[in-house]
Amino acid sequence: MIDQATTDGLVGDADLAATEPVEAAQARRQARGKQWFRVTWPPLVTFAAFLGVWYTYSAVKFDVAARRINVAPYPHEVVSDGFMPWWDERNGLRPILGYMWPTFKATLWGLAVSIVLGVLIAILMNFSKSTERAIFPYAVVMQTVPILAITPLLTQLFGEDLTVRVVVVVLIAIFPVITNTLFGLQSADRMHHDLFTLNRAGRFTRLWKLELPGSLPAMMTGIRIAGGLAVIGAVVADFFFNQGEKGIGYYIRNKQQRAAERPEMFAGTITASLFGVLMFLVIGFITTRTVRNWHESASRRP
Repeated sequence: MIDQATTDGLVGDADLAATEPVEAAQARRQARGKQWFRVTWPPLVTFAAFLGVWYTYSAVKFDVAARRINVAPYPHEVVSDGFMPWWDERNGLRPILGYMWPTFKATLWGLAVSIVLGVLIAILMNFSKSTERAIFPYAVVMQTVPILAITPLLTQLFGEDLTVRVVVVVLIAIFPVITNTLFGLQSADRMHHDLFTLNRAGRFTRLWKLELPGSLPAMMTGIRIAGGLAVIGAVVADFFFNQGEKGIGYYIRNKQQRAAERPEMFAGTITASLFGVLMFLVIGFITTRTVRNWHESASRRP
């Protein structure tokens, strides 16, 4: 027979086993809450400080309300006069989003072309030092060409529609893709190269199975930088090319020319900036999902 002490012990062990998963789940929730707080409070404090500086500057610099609105309106005035009404056909957020659509298309097309061309150029440069010396100076020149100076040439070559906007985005965004991908391709471990040599691996086998996988972290970093530059390139193109669909740069430029519509100008600029942040976050998420299982750069930091 089982005595009472043994029975009580078995019941106690069962109760302990039942409570352990609950306590573990509570501990995980608390850990996630602390992690969320550590991640979110620094940018929130910085944003609050930025708003404080903005309010202080506008209040000290401009004592007349009409002049302040025409130059540096308060943040709440940007929201009330720039973004609102939320869904009116002529004013507010709805026309801003309408102008964002052409910019969105030019950004995505330009970024896609920049990634494809940038990776291909980096692979070509990786084949030999002579090829790298022959191409790299022109990649640098392409990065440093002032867009405004070649606007007439671009107009003659590509017109003023979506194509020329994509070209401008590529000119601005392709350089970090080339340089970061090339750096990643050339950073493969020498011992791994020796192992491929011992197995008599061909040049394309070495590229496909060693260099390209190893270059992914650096390549994705270049694509992340190019994503932000692509947004800048699309907005810059909207400033210079007025034919076809009008982008957010056209909207910002028109509102900038009218002093009474400065809140709308700030609203358009903020929307374009948020789009750039969204591009950065999306590419960062893709980067983490791509390399998280095998590269330390994707490990979470506290």
